Amino acid sequence: MSDAIALLTKLVSFDTTSRGSNLALIEFVEAYLEEYGVASERVMSPCGTKANLIARIGPDAPGGVMLSGHTDVVPVEGQPWSTDPFALHDGQDGKLYGRGTCDMKGFIACALAMVPTWVKTPLQQPIYFGFSYDEEVGCVGAPALIKRFYEHYSTTAHVIVGEPTSMQPVVAQKGATNLRTTVVGREAHSSQVNQGTSAIHVAARLVTFIEDTMAALVEEGKVDDAFNVPHTSLHVGKIKGGTAINIMARECQFEWEIRHLPTETFDEVFARFEAYADALSAELRARGKDVQITTEPLNVTVPGLADRDNHAVLRLAKDHLPGECCNHAVAYATEAGQFQGQGLQTIILGPGSIAQAHQPDEYIEKSELEACLAFMGRLGDALHQPYHAD
Repeated sequence: MSDAIALLTKLVSFDTTSRGSNLALIEFVEAYLEEYGVASERVMSPCGTKANLIARIGPDAPGGVMLSGHTDVVPVEGQPWSTDPFALHDGQDGKLYGRGTCDMKGFIACALAMVPTWVKTPLQQPIYFGFSYDEEVGCVGAPALIKRFYEHYSTTAHVIVGEPTSMQPVVAQKGATNLRTTVVGREAHSSQVNQGTSAIHVAARLVTFIEDTMAALVEEGKVDDAFNVPHTSLHVGKIKGGTAINIMARECQFEWEIRHLPTETFDEVFARFEAYADALSAELRARGKDVQITTEPLNVTVPGLADRDNHAVLRLAKDHLPGECCNHAVAYATEAGQFQGQGLQTIILGPGSIAQAHQPDEYIEKSELEACLAFMGRLGDALHQPYHAD
């Protein structure tokens, strides 16, 4: 336990907020692994200022497990922290405070703390590490990591993405896409409304349609009760437009998201909005109104994780967790669906609660780290056995 806390102290000290580089943390992990004779490989970002890291402990053999975690964290600006967010603080209340303790450097610290044990263990199947960059801004780094891993390391390893799940297996997650829609109309004095086209009024119709679409999906029976919000959700989070109260707005812009069930696709849901926007534009132009509606994605679509093709990794996890564990589904996005999309059996399982993620005074309970270390110890013991394909 002390080794994991020491490693977590070091990991938290690196400000790996997504807007910056994670290379200092990657260099530390590389040096740590090298101390134990574990080779690693960087998979660089296109800009060269960030990196994913892949490492293998044990034989170059089929099967095994990848422990996957992202190295970046969300910003701390504007949050009322009680302590330095980049200095691990033991609150003497069973909790360790600091940015990333829960999401998700606690998991990475546990994995690294097991290295001295695993390198001495006669593993018959390998244990891989896959540490990514820029998960918090749209799971940007993982695709290159996953491609490299699948093509050069293993097509049969199972994947455990260590997001905070309170050490309960998560078998399904929603996909997520962020969007920005821009409406351009025609300015006119507000006393002459027949001469202009208010971009704000047009945007309001689009925003209302977005909410109506969510209701329509529910009415059509597209629900999954495994999720606490059991349907695809659509939400407008930001809107701006106009220059003065007596000017018909030339431009209005809003940012919104689609969090789709894994049984649906982003394209299916977005097509409804796109068709409505096209029809609305045609209607307005037919009335002599000038309008342009454009929508652009703000991130790559993060695919959902479906509860399928996971029986072997789920059994492996449950066999080494306390008997009271049960399957869960979550609405937040992770890299798990990207691994599943490559054909790798994947679940989400890690220490800490998602309720603490992204919060001021983010923390992880020491008991969660202990539970994670115990699980990883049992997992390593299980990989003494040769691989048998299911």
